[in-house]
Amino acid sequence: MAKKSIVVVGAGYAGVSATKYMAKKLKKDNDVEITLIDRHSYHTMMTELHEVAGGRVEPTAIQYDLQRLFSRKKNVRLVTDTVTAIDKEKKVVQTKQGSYSFDYLILGMGGEPNDFGTPGVKEHGFTLWSFEDSVRIREHIEKTVAKAAIEPDAALRKAMLTFVVCGSGFTGIEMIGELIDWKERLAEDYKLDPSEITLKVVEAMPTILNMLDRNDAAKAERYLKQKNVELVLNAPIVEVAEDHIKLKDGSTIPTYTLIWTAGVKGTSDAADFGLETARGFRLVANEYMEAKGYEDKNIYIIGDLVFYEEFPNTPTPQIVQAAEQTGHTAASNIVAAIKGGEKHKFKGNYQGFMVSIGAKWGVANLFNKIHLSGFLAIIMKHIVNLKYFFDIRSGYYMFQYLMHEIFHIKDDRTVARGHTSRYGNVLWSVPLRIFYGLVWFVEAFKKILGTNGEVFKPGTWFGEGSWFQGNSVFPWTWEYQTVADAASGASEAADAASAASGAGDAAGAAATQAAHFGLSYAYGEQPMVVIEKSPDWFTKVMQFIMPNNDVAMFFQKFMVFFEIALALALMAGLFTWLVNATTIVLVLTFCMSGMFYWVNIWFIPVAFALMNGSGRAVGLDRWVIPWLQRTLGKWWYGTPRSLYGKK
Repeated sequence: MAKKSIVVVGAGYAGVSATKYMAKKLKKDNDVEITLIDRHSYHTMMTELHEVAGGRVEPTAIQYDLQRLFSRKKNVRLVTDTVTAIDKEKKVVQTKQGSYSFDYLILGMGGEPNDFGTPGVKEHGFTLWSFEDSVRIREHIEKTVAKAAIEPDAALRKAMLTFVVCGSGFTGIEMIGELIDWKERLAEDYKLDPSEITLKVVEAMPTILNMLDRNDAAKAERYLKQKNVELVLNAPIVEVAEDHIKLKDGSTIPTYTLIWTAGVKGTSDAADFGLETARGFRLVANEYMEAKGYEDKNIYIIGDLVFYEEFPNTPTPQIVQAAEQTGHTAASNIVAAIKGGEKHKFKGNYQGFMVSIGAKWGVANLFNKIHLSGFLAIIMKHIVNLKYFFDIRSGYYMFQYLMHEIFHIKDDRTVARGHTSRYGNVLWSVPLRIFYGLVWFVEAFKKILGTNGEVFKPGTWFGEGSWFQGNSVFPWTWEYQTVADAASGASEAADAASAASGAGDAAGAAATQAAHFGLSYAYGEQPMVVIEKSPDWFTKVMQFIMPNNDVAMFFQKFMVFFEIALALALMAGLFTWLVNATTIVLVLTFCMSGMFYWVNIWFIPVAFALMNGSGRAVGLDRWVIPWLQRTLGKWWYGTPRSLYGKK
């Protein structure tokens, strides 16, 4: 039986969403193969292009390699190529490098900027619709500011330092927001006064952010004005020259940087496919996302490319939510056709809109009910982005997103205003890391020595008073213990806890005294335990795990060597994040067991502090972690390549 072939063209939000859904639903159908074709070997997070263009994150931060997204989907084949034509009768997709027959075809090639025929935009303007666009803008701004810094002509210098964004939709306002944040850094790097850099938004309409609630848009407008952004409203651009732009009223704005974000249309690559088009070069589809006039050919249109009127004269918006939902509709209908089932009609479910104005401030409208502004809106945007990675099942890129957006970022350009950034030297934490490891080692070794053991006489180890002789020191009762034994065991546990937590011999000698609260040991005082009596639920859990003395003794002996292993790893700087997280869990367990004192609660904050990558300085993590990332990444994802589909 011949395999059914599904071809998806375009690895944008819509194409990735559709491919992921079909790969999951059809993974047990061995007679189905999905081919994903894109001109790039990566998926671009289009909603974050402004962050690259505005110098906030590195370009690779918004590139998500398709191999890493689909390597575990054995029914997905990746192809890096450009589609040039579609033979609808023979059901063949033609590309520059070959051809691919299909039983089902999904076209999700996205859109491209719409300059509405404005003279000079293509020659002198900058669009923001692709990874290449964002890099081009970033490099141009840096070069222009560098040239302006040494330009003696005042008028020319001012024009060079004037940056104009055309369009006040989400892309335009987010772009100007990044320039607000970047301005200080650019000025410092090139020895300028920040006030010399002028930022403008030019909008043909009398208002900005017209997809938002007017109150939310007004908040954004006030914020922009506070940041000295000039809003030039009701002012269509009629011409763009190298050194200025001309407005409809005849006035001009001298500038060498115009970033055009005024409109979107369907990609011109699809213009010759012979499918029915609507305004903006979008391809017309029915409520099932089937190409109009070719419903019998199993051709589907999704994403920014599709023109489907949800309401009269109102097509699906060209936003991420619509792209994912149209992709899901097409994919679910293909799955229904293959496996049997009813077709699904498209029904838009737009849960809100969010716009960031720089890294620290934004506005959001959720479910048309909840209105957020400031840092809360930015937090919500991060949550939505993290949900996207969950939806496409990419834990790897979820982690990378957090690194790029929260932890590995400069100039305080985070919602936490730099407090979470790890651009600090971890070398100074090395003494603390070694000392902390030494503390764990000493306390574990005391459990080996016991009462009469001597450090340099191994024959005396593991004797009386050690954790290797007698009954378990854990403060719970089992069937083998009498009430008297239990009381005795609790007393022994207190002594052992003193050793385990490093309270010191003096604290142990003062056992008969009343316990005193303190965060450091005071001579002559009996330290206070964090929790005197283990909670009942915790005791039951421990008794379930350790139902008798033999099992308890096994865990007790194992714990000693486990603590030594943790200590050695800390001192060597090996797996420091994981090891310190483990020590936090151990300390909390000791606390719940009634075996840990307040004077040693510092174990927990120290462990958190050492989770900052401290093993990368004078530690084995400097070599081990990169090696593991390369080795495990290759095993799990395979080897990412610049071109897919080549033998």
